[in-house]
Amino acid sequence: MAGWSSANKFSLIGALRAAAQLIAYELPLVLAAASVVMQAGTLSLIGITEAQDRYWFVLTQPVGFAIFVVASLAELTRPPFDMPVADSEIIFGAYTEYTGLKFAFFLLAEYGGIVALAAIASVLYLGGYGALPGLAFIPEPLWMAAKIGALSFFVIWLRATYPRLREDQLQQFSWLGLIPLALVQIIVVGLVKVAVS
Repeated sequence: MAGWSSANKFSLIGALRAAAQLIAYELPLVLAAASVVMQAGTLSLIGITEAQDRYWFVLTQPVGFAIFVVASLAELTRPPFDMPVADSEIIFGAYTEYTGLKFAFFLLAEYGGIVALAAIASVLYLGGYGALPGLAFIPEPLWMAAKIGALSFFVIWLRATYPRLREDQLQQFSWLGLIPLALVQIIVVGLVKVAVS
């Protein structure tokens, strides 16, 4: 809506790219989270954390973790998935006509999204507030903060590391790469869950 209401063609192009990207990468994100839910046997975030008391799910589902992180980067429009803002092509996407406080709120929402998705990833794959064996003397809130901080640092570090994908590469990567991998991940987790129980 911000891109459309600014009455700028670059903003509208950025907004349309953002909508297409959100649709394409929401599915692998949810499918990766669904495989964790299947393994934990609960939708509760506390239950998922407690199911990782012996080992973190990143050890049993490294592919799912990679899918979740990549899809999170795309959902947040962070490099190399920053086609909606592509400052070298369409100035700054949907935010082109915004300055001051409105622009600050857009960027704050982006960085808030980084922290939120890092928190969700740490709960789903890194044991949430759970400590590593032998380090249980460190308080649980510090564990959670350290995991969120490490994942947030990784997301921000990628900005200066990888070049931007083209729009067709971005869509192809999701529909032909991540989604089939996430579906295979769900099938494997389901087969293992049935075989073990």
